[in-house]
Amino acid sequence: MEGRGRARVRMRGGIGEGGEEGGRGRARGRGRGRGRGRLQAGGGEAQRRRGPTLSNEIRATLVDHVVNHGLTVREAGLRVQPNLSRFTVASVIRAFRLENRIEGRVQRGGRAPIFTPLQEREIVNMVLANNAIRLREIQAKIIEDQIIFQNVNQVSLSTIARILKAHQVQMKQMYRVPFERNSERVKQLRHEYVERVLQMDAEAIQHEFIYIDEAGFNLSKVRRRGRNVIGQRAIISVPGQRGGNITLCAAITQNGVLHRHANMGPYKTPHILTFLDRVYNLTIINNMQIQYVVIWDNVSFHRSGLVQNYFTQHPHFTVLFLPPYSPFLNPIEEFFSAWRWKVYDLHPLARVALIQAMEEACDQIEATAIQGWIRHARRFFPCCLANEDIACDVDEILWPDPARRRDQQTHTEGGDSAPSECRFARPLKALNVKVKEDEDVAAAAAAAAAAAAG
Repeated sequence: MEGRGRARVRMRGGIGEGGEEGGRGRARGRGRGRGRGRLQAGGGEAQRRRGPTLSNEIRATLVDHVVNHGLTVREAGLRVQPNLSRFTVASVIRAFRLENRIEGRVQRGGRAPIFTPLQEREIVNMVLANNAIRLREIQAKIIEDQIIFQNVNQVSLSTIARILKAHQVQMKQMYRVPFERNSERVKQLRHEYVERVLQMDAEAIQHEFIYIDEAGFNLSKVRRRGRNVIGQRAIISVPGQRGGNITLCAAITQNGVLHRHANMGPYKTPHILTFLDRVYNLTIINNMQIQYVVIWDNVSFHRSGLVQNYFTQHPHFTVLFLPPYSPFLNPIEEFFSAWRWKVYDLHPLARVALIQAMEEACDQIEATAIQGWIRHARRFFPCCLANEDIACDVDEILWPDPARRRDQQTHTEGGDSAPSECRFARPLKALNVKVKEDEDVAAAAAAAAAAAAG
């Protein structure tokens, strides 16, 4: 008897053969065997599984076949829909005969949504107002707000995340945008800069703009993105030592690259004075009737006393400083971007080869590309005159309306769609694309000419 008792306990326990889901013989086992238990045989997910969802048209067709045409439930199920169980057809016929109902019942159960559409929109507005806000901060604001969310006493983080996902709001990389870039002071400086340029265009004396800037390069600079098989890294070979920086100073006009010079190390005041002398000899000697305007950024040695004295001693040269945080107004920025891509393609592995590659890359940039970059920079003039915020690649929040991006035919260096009316872009890849001059720029130039004449 004791042996039988122990055997019976083992059968009911099911340690070897049963599982938490039940033993082979009984469903009350405690082990984790592989036997078919209650959840696998008919419980758990299997019990919660619903039958096929039939549309009202199919239900009406089943009733017609069985009631009006005298088909059996099996025949009606096979004729209407393959593999439709006769029990499903029987339930449809039973509902018709007992309740005089063909339509399926409305699904019931569950709980009502916590938030109304207006409240969900308010949650999205919290994210639009502060892209760095966290889910816990949103949760705290919802609970504290007794005006809009007066019916909400508690909400989980998963619910907030689900609502944001439903409104196409997801986690993104944060881009840092200087808050000074679109301040009132900077926008006023942009306004004054554009007015000055348009005034020069309207004067009787011909003005030619020379854009000058410096850019550094070293042996470790390569393409940052590549391709490889999924699961393997994209690798590119680079020298063990990146070497010293090589600075290239370039001057471009609407006729192409006017002059460039590469220097080992940084560019300083003596280097820029020598560079200006070379540019002066290339321009003034050939044509004394043109007033040349040097446009560059606000780097410290551009404003040094020696450089300012140079422009005082050379009256045919005028200097015009770009507004701060305004690289989109300087077409040489796009020139340097295209120039870097061409240096990448030459694969220099030594400093001497790097200097040669930098020189060759400058020769590969055509004048038509530079003319397109100048036209693109002038397309920002209406926004500057209107003191509008200027958007860049990195702050799409300044462009909530995609319809404002008008220029969809220009292509960038990377193959993406070109920037919009006031959106900073990468260099143009298609050199034969002709960008139409903006009508607002022409109107602004005419207004500046009238003001100068008055």
